Formats: sequence, structure tokens, C-alpha cells
Amino acid sequence: MAEFWRQEQWIFRGLFLAIALGLLFLRLLPLGSAPGALPGPDLLLCVTLAWIVRRPDFLPMPLILLVFLVEDLILFRPPGLWAAIVILATEFLRSRFALTRELSFPVEWLLVSGVMLGMMLIYRLTLGLAFVPQAPFGFAVVQVLWSVAVYPVVVALSRLTLDLRKPATGEVDDFGRRL
Repeated sequence: MAEFWRQEQWIFRGLFLAIALGLLFLRLLPLGSAPGALPGPDLLLCVTLAWIVRRPDFLPMPLILLVFLVEDLILFRPPGLWAAIVILATEFLRSRFALTRELSFPVEWLLVSGVMLGMMLIYRLTLGLAFVPQAPFGFAVVQVLWSVAVYPVVVALSRLTLDLRKPATGEVDDFGRRL
């Protein structure tokens, strides 16, 4: 049974990598690229934050760093900036796993929304301090609002299709370690 636990972690890590590559491929497709179109949600960020809040042991920091660094490079963003901000946000949420386990979903949604907003502000402030040209502030706010609105859908799909849930209080793995 212990082998299954290790296998389950690797299955979810591979699944996350496949989802990330699929979402990145969809972002590269020239769909809805009309000038002045509103930006869509950052689905990869929503999936990452939903999985970190639910099961932080399934997403190690190097995997998240690799995925978002590749995304930075492919989307021609400043290399490593968004990846570093995502790592800081995920480690912030990971360190509060014992707290978020007990939170109701509306409070969790509010916490993740605040984290997303903070990430956007830090990213824009850093780009502004470096005098890097960036999209108008309204577009960034709309993207964060879309991401906040889509977060419950991502959580529901993760729960229904992958059975990714928060462990119950006192639940242990096959090695007797608390989850």
C-alpha cells in the first residue's frame, strides 16, 4: 500500500505537468486575439493555487518553478519574475496548510483572491520599477477578476474529476504521517 501512496503523488505530479502543458498550448493558439479584446483568466495559476490549497504534497516547489519558468520563456515575459512571484505565493499558502484545511470554501476563496491580487500588484510594481512596458492596469485587473471568478470552477472540476480534496483533520497516509 505504501507504494501506491508514492505512486499517487507521481501520478498527480505528471497530471499537473500535462494540464500545465495543455493550458500553455491553448494560450499559444491564436484564438480571440482581436485588438482590444478582454483578457481571459489565468487558468494555470488557478489550477496551481487550487492544488496547493488542497494537497500541497502533490506539487513540489521545483515542479511549480519549472512550469512557470517555461511559461515565462514561451510567453516572452521577463524570465523568472512571474515564476518567483508564483513560488512566493504558493509557499505562503503551503505554510498555511493547517489553517486552510479548516477554512470553509468562501473564506478560502477570499484568501486565494487576495493572494492573486497581491501577486498582480507585485508583478506590476516590479515591472514599473524596472521601466518595462506593460499592459494597461485595467487589463490586469480584469484578468485577476476573471481568475477569481473561475477559481471555484477549477476547484469543483478538480474535486469531481480527479477527487482532489482537502484531507480530513487527523487523516494519515500509509506511513502514519499526518496529512
